[in-house]
Amino acid sequence: MKAATGIKQGRHVDPALAAQAVRMAMDAAELEIAQSVVLYLSSDFAHDPQAAINAAARAAQCTQVAGCTAAGVFTEADWVLDAPAAAALVLGEGASLRTAQSDTAQVLTYSAPNALDLAWLQSGPPRYGGVSGDATGQGPYSVWQNTRIQANGRCELCVHGARLRVDFTQGVHPLSRPARLTKVAGHDVQTLGGMPALASLARELPLSMRALERIPTYLLMAGIPYGERENALQEGRYHLLPVVAVNGNDQSVTIAGQLEPGVELFWALRKPKAAADDMAAMLTRFCADTVSTPRFGLMFPCMGRGPMFYGGEDRDLTILAERFPGLPFIGFYGNGEIAYLDGANRLLQYSSVLALGYDL
Repeated sequence: MKAATGIKQGRHVDPALAAQAVRMAMDAAELEIAQSVVLYLSSDFAHDPQAAINAAARAAQCTQVAGCTAAGVFTEADWVLDAPAAAALVLGEGASLRTAQSDTAQVLTYSAPNALDLAWLQSGPPRYGGVSGDATGQGPYSVWQNTRIQANGRCELCVHGARLRVDFTQGVHPLSRPARLTKVAGHDVQTLGGMPALASLARELPLSMRALERIPTYLLMAGIPYGERENALQEGRYHLLPVVAVNGNDQSVTIAGQLEPGVELFWALRKPKAAADDMAAMLTRFCADTVSTPRFGLMFPCMGRGPMFYGGEDRDLTILAERFPGLPFIGFYGNGEIAYLDGANRLLQYSSVLALGYDL
């Protein structure tokens, strides 16, 4: 197979950016005709991406162009936020994208925010992919497949001619050990391990963060382990729910999900070092049982886990490029990540999903 990427940015929205990104990728792959193109466009194109999609198809001389608009796009060469940009991955000489069928083993999935339906998401075989859009989930974000914008806001594809391996990283720093949830009302965790939930959270935070008005809820998560209890945290076997609010009146903590009494829960903090360490650990898992070198990568990180989170550098991209020098990979910063977790397809937050393509 052949695979390569290209990325172009400009001062103005211009369909030529998509054509230029594709031609850059075609030259790098030494292809005259591509079998498929993954095309991501910045949100500047969201109102009318069709002209850029058509320009990419003409440059690649193929009709299977799939992708979406997003707040930011990247390849192994660069990332772009807050500027008109197009990123493309071309596949050829055996590797291609096809419409997913009922027997597809792993479904590459794109969804616009307003098209996300959990019943649909959880159906079918294991999925991986992302939700286009920004942190607010607003805007005219769209997805496309076979060079056409999808009216239902969804794409379901399979990668043909390559062997895929998919994994994900949630990258949080656990603050506490799991404790039994003893009292809950709706989304409000009231008591945990026999203690008021807010007290159990505050005692795990640095002294400078323990005052009610200083608790960094935007960085806090509630974790729920699954599977064997032993080593669940070390092995990343847990679901994460964002902390929405802390409530001084009744000492409860509001989380973005509803739980039943009796489950185990731990508090976790989103930290750049923990995220980078977990990214490296995920790549170690990729390498643990194979000596093969991947030929391309598809990456789906959360908008909340990118250059702004890492202080101006996207450490996830750097770690991936350092582990696999010369690997062409492409991605977009989205509003939710799709992965198969604990026996079901899930919508993750503040995570990064990675699919690597290998020779058959």
